[in-house]
Amino acid sequence: MANFSKSNVPQFSVDVYQNEYLPEGGREVNAVVTVTATGGGTIGSAVAAPHLYSPGEGPSAAVVLMVDCSGSMDYPPTKMRNARDATAAAIGTLRDGVHFAVVGGTHLAREVYPGDGRLAVAGPETREQARQALRKLSAGGGTAIGTWLRRADRLLASADVAIRHGILLTDGRNEHETPEDLKAALDACAGRFTCDARGVGTDWEVKEVTGIASALLGTADIVADPAGLAADFTRMMETAMGKEVADVSLRLWTPAGATVKFVKQVAPTVEELTARRTEAGPRAGDYPLGSWGDESRDYHVCVEVPPAAVGQEMLAARLSLVIPHPGGSVQNLGAQGLVRAVWTDDLAASTSINPQVAHYTGQAELAEVIQQGLDLRKVGDTDGATAKLGRAVQLASASGNADTAKLLAKVVDVVDAATGTVRLKAKVEEADEMTLETRSTKTVRVKK
Repeated sequence: MANFSKSNVPQFSVDVYQNEYLPEGGREVNAVVTVTATGGGTIGSAVAAPHLYSPGEGPSAAVVLMVDCSGSMDYPPTKMRNARDATAAAIGTLRDGVHFAVVGGTHLAREVYPGDGRLAVAGPETREQARQALRKLSAGGGTAIGTWLRRADRLLASADVAIRHGILLTDGRNEHETPEDLKAALDACAGRFTCDARGVGTDWEVKEVTGIASALLGTADIVADPAGLAADFTRMMETAMGKEVADVSLRLWTPAGATVKFVKQVAPTVEELTARRTEAGPRAGDYPLGSWGDESRDYHVCVEVPPAAVGQEMLAARLSLVIPHPGGSVQNLGAQGLVRAVWTDDLAASTSINPQVAHYTGQAELAEVIQQGLDLRKVGDTDGATAKLGRAVQLASASGNADTAKLLAKVVDVVDAATGTVRLKAKVEEADEMTLETRSTKTVRVKK
């Protein structure tokens, strides 16, 4: 039997892909940065069986499951039953020793298990007690997601653990608090725990659910058929149990005169990080990357440097991976990379676009034009929607993003993928449109 102990902490590495050559006077430097963590408690994308850990082994973790119990969860009645079963399945995946709680969400946040502001510690007895408590869940009331998140935050903060994570399920719109209330809750929770969010059925708001996941560095998805909840919740919990290191940040140092134009995650999903920068000393800033297990992600970094003459070169940026701690101390994860700028009069060198940069620039555009196309479709701008979604089909085809291409084909009739010639379908299933919107930021990795 494999031994998954505390020594199975991932080792981090950073690889930088760029064309460092600029024409005389050129200023914009682009690089794709691949961050990889290997040797943790996960193997590829498959998580080690949760009960191979003994109490005290593996990373200390706490998880709060937030289950929508508003009145709409009773329509149809199978929805609430599937939510109970899914939550029970996720609890069954918890590693022994993990702290956990279940919150029932309406216009209030009720602690279903264990209660009294406490977290339970996962083991055979507490898992069974939680399953019994879930049987009493019933639907009734409104929806105030910010209230659920704040309750989860208080519960998670009570545990002295390395990993804090939430799983949130909703089937409706956040109707019993203002958008400002939800944003304030997300701002308060950001950086304190990560959260995966799921929308079940088709009566919820995509931008609300994806916004929650984005703010809390988690994943978002649709479960159109409530019967699929148990499998989805189990996968989410397995992934959460595979996380080994929390609160990783990409520290970006730039020399005097250089400016960071943007930092964005580009694989496995597109996620804008530029505005999340926190200052980390002279000319350095930290960009949050969330929790890590055994995995790899890609980031696009763009830096504007002072113009220079042919033959000059400079360090445009230095990248490192750190875990900032309260009080200003920093744990360095021992991985760094350099972004360079070299000015040349070789036209071929200075105009060549690095394949990784080109690929992810296209993937970021793909996510953007899908969102724009669907928004235009909703307001009845057929020509605008057709143009944007046609461009999306073209980009998906060119980059080999087959999953997105399949989702697009449920919204448009593809005449010619290579040229982006499409026709809007006269009738589109609401679940298909919401699935495309929810998964629009998912990218395909570049072949290096």
